[in-house]
Amino acid sequence: MKKKSFMWMMSIMLVLFISGCSSSSATFKPKDRIKVGIMLSDVGLGDQSFSDSAFKGLMKARDELGIIFDYRELKDTKTYEQGLRELAEAGNDLVIGLGFMVQEDLEKVAKQYPKQTFILIDSVSDLENVTSITFKEDEGSFLAGIVAGLITKTNKVGFIGGADVPLIRKFESGFVKGVKAVNPQIAVQEVYAGNFSDDKLGASIAKKMIANGVDVLYAAAGLTGVGVLREAELNGKYAIGVDSDQYFHAEKAVVTSMLKNVDVALYTIIKEYVEKGSIPKGTVQLGLKENGVDLAPIRVISLNEQQQKTLETWKQKALEGTFE
Repeated sequence: MKKKSFMWMMSIMLVLFISGCSSSSATFKPKDRIKVGIMLSDVGLGDQSFSDSAFKGLMKARDELGIIFDYRELKDTKTYEQGLRELAEAGNDLVIGLGFMVQEDLEKVAKQYPKQTFILIDSVSDLENVTSITFKEDEGSFLAGIVAGLITKTNKVGFIGGADVPLIRKFESGFVKGVKAVNPQIAVQEVYAGNFSDDKLGASIAKKMIANGVDVLYAAAGLTGVGVLREAELNGKYAIGVDSDQYFHAEKAVVTSMLKNVDVALYTIIKEYVEKGSIPKGTVQLGLKENGVDLAPIRVISLNEQQQKTLETWKQKALEGTFE
């Protein structure tokens, strides 16, 4: 009797084990797993900003949704077109082009693979098989400007852009509006570096601004901007990071960062594809309300009660779309 009972229990355990394995493999069989390919922006991994944020979103999708992802960097493919074509030919379900610089080459490849689904980040395409994801950088930068206006002692703040293009102008425009909302008399010095990958150039620009009395610097310039943050720290000035929380690059200087949640956007749209087998067509625009942009926690300096109230009031107005 005991032997029969033992054998019965073993049989049940074996059935449970097999069904457990079957359930797992049915969910994530290699042939069933969603494949995603991404062409990173010009600096690629290690930019401590845009590409790294996108990569973070893909890793989360891999770990939580069971996708497989591949990527290309410009230093390896020489052109965006080559990298995007390789990703399309590899049979990825979604092919992502990261950054406005990728648009022309992505559209060339998308026309050659009309049945492939492409995603373009930071620019808008009219092609049927391209979903465009853009962000309201002006909303997040507006809040960065509010912070800069609240903490400046010299009434001189600086903006450094990676390139003089419409996208980076959105960062500048929002920042200036935020600063002026606090105090119209604050002067905003603006410089466009013409480069997203030169931290030494960023440091040089920051040094000149600081010599001109600037005591808060905001850079939307990738790795060039990291040089700005570090130069601010060397000179005992304040800085505001961009795209991701950049506090750890200059812990004595970075008061906050304008978060452009590329990681959240990519994870969300991949999740939709995993669950539904499709993604929205046309353009998806993400701002404060959609968690597309935000501010990182305030560090280094403590805002007083009135300053905190001012920031919260303007954030609420921005959420309501009435900050103009």
